[in-house]
Amino acid sequence: MAVPEPLLLATIRWGSVAPLLVTSLAIMGSPGPATISLTAVGSAYGVRRSLAYLIGIIVGTTIVLVAVATGITATLLAVPALRSVLIAVSAAYILWLAYHVATAPPLAAQTAASDAPSLAGGTLLSVANPKAWVAIAAVFASSRLADSSAADATAKVALLTVMIVLICATWLLAGASLAPLFRDPRRARIVNTALAAALVGATALAVLH
Repeated sequence: MAVPEPLLLATIRWGSVAPLLVTSLAIMGSPGPATISLTAVGSAYGVRRSLAYLIGIIVGTTIVLVAVATGITATLLAVPALRSVLIAVSAAYILWLAYHVATAPPLAAQTAASDAPSLAGGTLLSVANPKAWVAIAAVFASSRLADSSAADATAKVALLTVMIVLICATWLLAGASLAPLFRDPRRARIVNTALAAALVGATALAVLH
């Protein structure tokens, strides 16, 4: 039987909402494969051509959030082979993405044929991103918003979904804000290569962690 909305709202511990949001900003918003990739993609391709990738990152991260909320995470990560597959897929896609970011021409020289990352690519990266699983699980367990497990999970999914959208959009816009400064081909190549290297480094740290 569905819980009436007024009753659900009444069960929320509103004093725990702010700490949850601050924790999510610190942990989920910290540099990692997904966030740095958004900055790199935004810088290399601009906002308009990066929107599909942004949506993919949001969708994939939300899938991870729902998996954590429903308890699927513990079951999935208990399978060593699956963890290895996730890491291998994530690493392979990030290396592909880093190469395309590093070799992307300046925005002024780009054409429709340029290999801008796709929605599917963003979704794949988020789902296979080891940092996403660890970070979201840590945030999810950091506080309790309601006495009822169902109400607690529902409230957290709603709030953290909003945070995912805000965090991802901010990282993309941060990268895109740099793009006009790098219309010179030489400068653009240096910056894009540095961002690609940072993306690979962040992924290596996430995998080792």
